[in-house]
Order: sequence, then C-alpha cells, then structure tokens
Amino acid sequence: MLLAGLGAKALTALDPETAHRLTIRMLKSGKGPRVRVNAPQLATHVAGIDFPNPLGLAAGFDKNAEAADAMLDLGFGFVEVGAVTPRPQPGNPRPRVFRLRDDAAIINRYGFNNDGLERVAMRLARRKKRGLVGVNLGANKDNADRVEDYVKGVAALSGLVDFYTVNISSPNTPGLRALQGKAALNDLIARVLAERDRAASATPVFLKIAPDLADEDKADIANVVSAQRLDGVIVSNTTIARAAGLRSRHAGEAGGLSGKPLFAASTALLREFYAALGGRPALIGVGGVSCARDAYEKILAGASLVQLYTAMVYEGPGLPARILKDLPGFLKADGFQAIADAVGAGHG
Repeated sequence: MLLAGLGAKALTALDPETAHRLTIRMLKSGKGPRVRVNAPQLATHVAGIDFPNPLGLAAGFDKNAEAADAMLDLGFGFVEVGAVTPRPQPGNPRPRVFRLRDDAAIINRYGFNNDGLERVAMRLARRKKRGLVGVNLGANKDNADRVEDYVKGVAALSGLVDFYTVNISSPNTPGLRALQGKAALNDLIARVLAERDRAASATPVFLKIAPDLADEDKADIANVVSAQRLDGVIVSNTTIARAAGLRSRHAGEAGGLSGKPLFAASTALLREFYAALGGRPALIGVGGVSCARDAYEKILAGASLVQLYTAMVYEGPGLPARILKDLPGFLKADGFQAIADAVGAGHG
C-alpha cells in the first residue's frame, strides 16, 4: 500500500488491501530499497535495548512477520509486526480499509486478520536477527478469556522478539477496549508479566492504549502502569473519533482513523501521560507522524521512541530515511547532543 515507489502507479489503481498485499510480496522478494543511516546522535537506550535510532515501523503493516527485514532496510531502528492472535482469523468482511487521500489518512476495520501464532513464530525463528523486531499481541474475537490469548502470545514467541506490545486498544474487535479498565488491566498485565518472567526472559513489555480515553480511564491506566513493572506505553492506537474538517468521501466509514488528523490528539495524550508518569516508564509516540518535525514534536512531548505507518502510504518507502536525515538538525538547533536529551524537553 506504499503509493510512492514500489510500482506506485499500478498500486494506486488497486483497492488499498490488494495494494498492501502486493507491496508485502515485493518486499519479501528483496525488491525494496536499502538505505544506510549514519547518525550516531540518534542512537538511544530504551527499556534495556540499544536502538540505532528512535524511528520505528508501527504494527499493522507487516501483520504476519513476512517483511520485517525488508522494512529494517528502509532505515527503521525497529519494526513491530502483528497484531497476531493465537489462532488464525480472517478479520472483518471486505472492504475494510479506505484511503482518505485529501486528509493524508486511512480508516481501517481489519479486525486482527492474521495467520496466527504458529506461522508467525516460524517466520520469526527463520530470521537472522540483524535488527530489532517486536510483536504486537492481540486476542481472538471469539475467545471469552481474552487475557489468556495475550499470555499465549508471550509464551509462543519467547526468545524470538525484542519486545512485546499488549494491544488492548484496537477499535475493531468488540469488547477489546474494555481491558483498559483498572481491574481488567491489572489482571492482564500481571498475567502477561508472570508469563514473561516464567520464561526467565527480560524481554520488555509495552502497552498500547487508545486515544479515545475519558479522564477517569487515563488515571486508571496511569495508576496500573505505575504499579506494574511495564517497560513502556505506546501512545496511541487509531481513533474512532472524526475530527471536523475531514474532506475525503470515505470519512464516514466505520473503523480506526490513522494518519495526519490523529497527530494533535495523540501528541496531546502523550504529553498527559508523560506528566502523569513522571517520564517512567518509557513512552513511544505514534499517530500522524509524517516528517522529522512531527517526530521531534513527539520526542519533546515525552516520547523516547516514535513510530509511523500511515504516512508511508502517501510518502513512500523513502520517508524513514528522510526523517532520519533531518532529525539531527532539530537536535542541533536546540542544543541537544542526543535523542535522550530531548525527551520531554517540551514540558519546560
């Protein structure tokens, strides 16, 4: 679904999901670009991991861990595959993804379509581990014990990934966001961390939250995160809200909205959580990042790492390299020697 490069003209003539699948196939075949980023000031240490740079690919692009290495070749400091559920599932009926070109946005209602843990684990096991790859964990739609699905994900992928993301914020699986409630979240995180520890693993665990939170929900999540031994919080997933002024004809479609219209809200939420948590654990900023300035604003707001996905649909596979080329200039202009020095600096 990358509209610039990788046969852009042909891809734009296809529906978004078909274009996405063809892009994955091309990347798997080794036809994607390869770039080398030499910017030592962008290296950073987060959650016990040394990241070559703070820019990552968000979950949703490489759902089935088919092209993680090809995406690392684009310059990303890390890649998050998934979301993956214990059993394969087809997701929601098509069409389920829509380009909002005039708004530089996407609406999707995929519903955790994926190949399941067994096949994803096999692909990850075949990797040569030449870069950082984490996994976004989800729950099967028809499982009554959603928490058990996350525990199964941690168990199945132990030793195969560099971090786990517990995704309880997708708007496309009914009831999933209820796990963001205080009692349910406490139970979920405790069981996930217990399984991680049972495997004698130090693999970091991140929590991905929704942007559509009431003040009470924010306080509950902050309290749970502070009490538990989580390694990071990803702020945030797609939104079910529709900002005024969307111009695209698909703006009324149901599902999660990502891209440029999400930037302001997700960054504001990031600031809130940085202030509420006092900078610990680490925050990962995602939502509407399309240039180096956007990434830098997330960092100033409190993000130790930044992720993107939707902007690549419109800007193409060269976007990560452009962001990483420009980001050092923002650090230098503000007198920072490294990314870590700038994290949260916008709070004064």
